[in-house]
Amino acid sequence: MVQTRIDARAAALERLIDHAALFPPASMPMDAAVQEDRRLLASSEGWLVGRFVVPASRLAELGDYERALTVVLDEACNSELLSDSRIESVEVPARMEPPDHPEVYIERSLDDLGWLDELGGRRAKARCGGAATPTVDQLGAFVRRCRELGVVFKATAGLHHPVRRGDEHGFLNLLAAAVFGDEERALVAQDVALDSEALRWGDRAADAAEVARVRRELFTGFGSCSVAEPVEDLRALGIL
Repeated sequence: MVQTRIDARAAALERLIDHAALFPPASMPMDAAVQEDRRLLASSEGWLVGRFVVPASRLAELGDYERALTVVLDEACNSELLSDSRIESVEVPARMEPPDHPEVYIERSLDDLGWLDELGGRRAKARCGGAATPTVDQLGAFVRRCRELGVVFKATAGLHHPVRRGDEHGFLNLLAAAVFGDEERALVAQDVALDSEALRWGDRAADAAEVARVRRELFTGFGSCSVAEPVEDLRALGIL
């Protein structure tokens, strides 16, 4: 289902979550992951789902499944692989060289952000959980530097909840950091909220047009092995 309402919730959430069911901790078999992806897209929350994320080495297992894809390089890349018309973006881990593709996300350590200055028009990717969770200072500095350089970024791993929970970063917190600045405070705020009129944090509010601009020009979304968990939390908060 395609969400057509033009409001702040649509601006913030439409295609926000790339479906990465093939990756840990879900690590679903391909058939099960595709079945779950079909179910999600047909559900009432299908408009929140972005691309289907596939390791490059498993692309052939998809067969003829017609779906917008993000491919994560886990083997040497070749031009034949990237000629697949379903591939909208490519993600490149630290150990690999970026290919020639219109939309490439580079993942590097957040310990030293000098690599952001050398992207040459490519995009950035921040890992927010998993084996290691970046500190608030590290993630805040990453968002701030991307804004300063005009670098578009996405996130992955660990963003299962809209609002920060314990040591886990919240995806609405990350959006608030991108929209409002004051990044470190936004990342730990418990009063980030979203309704049809605005994304809100304290006495600050950003309307649908501003949120849409930030989604387009700075923070595009995040990958998650589970879409159900973020959706459940959004429902519990009354956002959906």
